[in-house]
Amino acid sequence: MINKDSSKDLIISQNDAVDFLKSLDSDSVDLVITDPAYESLEKHRKIGTTTRLKESKSSSNQWFQIFPNSRFEELFSEIYRVLRKNSHFYLLCDQETAFFAKPLAEKCGFKFWKPIIWDKKRIGMGYHYRSRYEFVLFFEKGKRKLNNLGVPDILEVPRVYNGYPTEKPVALMDILIKQSTQENEVVCDPFMGSGSVGVSALSLSRNFYGNDISEDSLRITLDRLNSLCNQV
Repeated sequence: MINKDSSKDLIISQNDAVDFLKSLDSDSVDLVITDPAYESLEKHRKIGTTTRLKESKSSSNQWFQIFPNSRFEELFSEIYRVLRKNSHFYLLCDQETAFFAKPLAEKCGFKFWKPIIWDKKRIGMGYHYRSRYEFVLFFEKGKRKLNNLGVPDILEVPRVYNGYPTEKPVALMDILIKQSTQENEVVCDPFMGSGSVGVSALSLSRNFYGNDISEDSLRITLDRLNSLCNQV
């Protein structure tokens, strides 16, 4: 399903992430921010280190489809293709996935700058030194200067409670989008979840190309973006 809004360059799709990216033109996107449902989430779910991500007495959330590590190279290859020269790519992930993803993204042509730390302000899942942060891996295609060189590499933004599984805060997306785009440029998220990247992009006068394989994700994202557009 693709829906285009007449006032903005807006695409919302329900599809496999790689297939969605293949539908986009080369050099058509100015920034990619995304948070795949990586394999280690399934490991945490199975051993019971989190109840937020499954159906249980503690959670009403349906589990979502895992994107396997074996598909990361084709994903990064398509992200590199659709990004314009001199652009950025942010991958949100945990420590385990970061070690696997970094060399594959470099193999596809990206320059890796550093892991940015998202400090969630509260501890989360786990048994041994419970997690309070996630990585935001910062990659570059070509060379693009950040808009504000005074932003630190630890971003303190409280995590979202009682939201979509692994929902990311709009305030975190605001920082990344402000750093790596200008108004009217295109921000893309092939694993959009509840649409936080899209909400941030439209709020900041950017365009948005979003996709998720989940029907629930599509519904929630469209509701959020429609509500946002009605407020303008």
